[in-house]
Amino acid sequence: MFKKTTLKNGLRIITVPQKSTQAVTVLVLVGTGSKYEKKEISGISHFLEHMFFKGTKNKPDKLEIAEVLDKIGGIYNAFTSEEYTGYFAKVSAEYFETALDWVSDISLNSILPKKEIKKEKGVIIEEINMRYDHPMSYVGVLWNKLLYGDQPAGWDIAGTKETVSKINRQNLLSYMKSQYTASNMIVCIAGKIKNSIAIVKVKQYFSKINSARPNKKSKVIEIQNAPQCLLEYKKTDQTHLCLGVRGYNIFHPQRYVQDLLGIILGGMMSSRLFMEVREKLGIAYYISTSVDSNTDTGFLVTQAGVDNKNIDKAISVILKQYKKIAQKKVPQKELVKAKNYVKGKMTLMLETSDSMASFCGLQEILEKKILSPEKVFKKIDKVTVNDILKTAKDIFQPTKLNLALIGPFKSQDKFEKLLKL
Repeated sequence: MFKKTTLKNGLRIITVPQKSTQAVTVLVLVGTGSKYEKKEISGISHFLEHMFFKGTKNKPDKLEIAEVLDKIGGIYNAFTSEEYTGYFAKVSAEYFETALDWVSDISLNSILPKKEIKKEKGVIIEEINMRYDHPMSYVGVLWNKLLYGDQPAGWDIAGTKETVSKINRQNLLSYMKSQYTASNMIVCIAGKIKNSIAIVKVKQYFSKINSARPNKKSKVIEIQNAPQCLLEYKKTDQTHLCLGVRGYNIFHPQRYVQDLLGIILGGMMSSRLFMEVREKLGIAYYISTSVDSNTDTGFLVTQAGVDNKNIDKAISVILKQYKKIAQKKVPQKELVKAKNYVKGKMTLMLETSDSMASFCGLQEILEKKILSPEKVFKKIDKVTVNDILKTAKDIFQPTKLNLALIGPFKSQDKFEKLLKL
């Protein structure tokens, strides 16, 4: 399915030929994100991602950078997370080299103009303001803050208005030099390609990449001996909440069990919490359970928005479902449904070149190995109802409970009293 090639300088190239598409995606992943930052430059990974669209040695005009792919109808973007940053371009296969040239240019040759840095500070601060004004999004920021506190894992990926306003060109240059290195980067090409040609072209365009050793991230400290709650007062018609537990990272042997547990609880329209909270009680428009697993952290969380008067009921119902699944085995047919849901969704998703590039590239950047979809399916198929029960018993404990809320409440005392299993 895929071919992995590692160059002498450490750069990894992943090629994934797909016969059923007319598209090609070029994805560059860098093993750095907000967990790699110091407090005084919190948000710099995200800031640098923005700046890569503002001018390169070959295309100093930001309009020229945008027009390259606009002229051929390409899809392009970038993203920053806690542990990686990515840049991609998806184009018709005939424009493969155009996409490769574009992605390599912005990721290797950005000039970081001072006037653009000044303007982009305003853009990013407005991005922070936008999310703060959108409690459905901002409650996720509070959730990480609640779990991990004042350390990189608990900071907003975008940074704060204060840290963003103080980041300067030298900060950006130093961070780029230390983190954007051959051994810390992956070039993933998926779509209508030939392995041999793609590998030769990547070598050509990434020949001048920096070969320094990247800085490592700080170890995440997790200490919790009792249920925790974090409330942010905001005059809203709905209370938005994240209620969940600390869980497993991506290297944990029960990782796939945890994934299926999240699906059964709130990962699909026929899941337990969706049917109970929305369909039966009618107290929420949106409610979902998701699982997040990184290299050193993991959690399972249910998020919902409910009328302020129904917040106690919503919390109680979610906790009741957590308790139930930790005490009674899931019926076999419910587990089979969850497995088929995951496998079906993955199969459909991987029809596109951009999803295939991400599927392979993210495994490599985080785990340094890639499992084919078939191997992932085998791991999913091995999960038993006893595995689900054992994992649920392990993670659904009072001492692991966490609740983050945004709503018109001045005291969190009553919410803390609800956090019982």
